Amino acid sequence: MGNLYDTDIVAWAWEQASLLRSGRLSAIDALNIAEEIEDVARNEQRQLGSRLVVLLSHLLKWQYQPSRRGHSWQLTIKAQRKAIARALRRMPSLKHFLQDEEWLEEVWDDAVSAAMNETELRFPSQNPWTLSQIVDPDFFPA
Repeated sequence: MGNLYDTDIVAWAWEQASLLRSGRLSAIDALNIAEEIEDVARNEQRQLGSRLVVLLSHLLKWQYQPSRRGHSWQLTIKAQRKAIARALRRMPSLKHFLQDEEWLEEVWDDAVSAAMNETELRFPSQNPWTLSQIVDPDFFPA
């Protein structure tokens, strides 16, 4: 089983699903199944972080480049907020990461780096907004 996992993960996944559905639990590749399940959770965490990075970098640009504000930035901000809200509704356990200060600091650092790469401006090292403001559909920093 491990060999198929290493050579064709798609075929392995179909095989494991079939074994599980047929109740042949003694034949499953439990260790790799556990690893793949954990990867699903890590991927959802990464997606949440990525969406927050895009949202925060656009909020930074919105605040620090008022002359360049446009419909495109507004649409991106709204789309990211909507996707974040949907993810939190569908997977409430992701809210845990929004309470993790270390994780949020990494997200902020990535957002600042992204905004700096696009603008060459300097931004605060600490997030000036509350989480409520960040996800509020009506919040746009002045």
